[in-house]
Amino acid sequence: MGKKGLLYMTLTVSGLVMVFPILYAFLISFMQGGEVLQGSLWPETFSLANYFSAFERVPLLTYLWNSLVVSVLIMAGQLVLCSLAAFAFVFIEFKGREWIFYLFISTMMIPWEATMVPNFQTVQSLGWLNSYAGLTIPFFAMAFGTFLLRQQFKTIPKELYEASQIAGISKLRFFTGVVLPVAKTTMTTLAIYSFLTAWNMYLWPLLVTNNEANRTVQIGLKQMQTQEIASDWGVVMAGVVMVILPTLILLFAGQKRLQEGLTQGALK
Repeated sequence: MGKKGLLYMTLTVSGLVMVFPILYAFLISFMQGGEVLQGSLWPETFSLANYFSAFERVPLLTYLWNSLVVSVLIMAGQLVLCSLAAFAFVFIEFKGREWIFYLFISTMMIPWEATMVPNFQTVQSLGWLNSYAGLTIPFFAMAFGTFLLRQQFKTIPKELYEASQIAGISKLRFFTGVVLPVAKTTMTTLAIYSFLTAWNMYLWPLLVTNNEANRTVQIGLKQMQTQEIASDWGVVMAGVVMVILPTLILLFAGQKRLQEGLTQGALK
């Protein structure tokens, strides 16, 4: 066996090791309680009973809808604000621009837990508890997204922007007609990243919501886990499969764009 064959075999084994937990969770979602306790690797029968039970135990459909709405709103908000901020940091000259950018980027070093209490107090004072506004607006401004798009925007020649100004093209038209089409791949990367991050949020939705009508799917999974006894892990895993399935589809569908977007801004 040559070096190439050994490499492919190593990659195959590593891939199977990484995929096994997800595959086993999918198989458990079809098992009855006794099969799980016995450590079975394959269900005796493939039945959707656990999936129906998951919807009966908690309002999972409501939680899924809330997570979808929150993730889409956060994704849209980050795309709009991060792209506009990156455009300003690259093409608009103003005093202290570089210092403001470095100060903005330095917020990435502050742990989210350190800002959790003041963010909660702000949301509470604005009356945004148990609302989509409280779940989404605090995450619209994102230093990582601004940095990612700024690096991509810097690949656009300044002479092109200056020529557009001489020709009388407005900043908004240059932004929508030139900058955004060039940064399409990076924008897609940011969209995937922000959607997946928002979909997997647990602690913040737990803090700002206290009723089932506004809570997200990660809280629903925790409720399901605490309600079930050990013999009902099949129901819990059925809920887990339904939660991770959209993220896996999005990740696999946008994997190429995600890789390209993370590296594209490094080349000029």
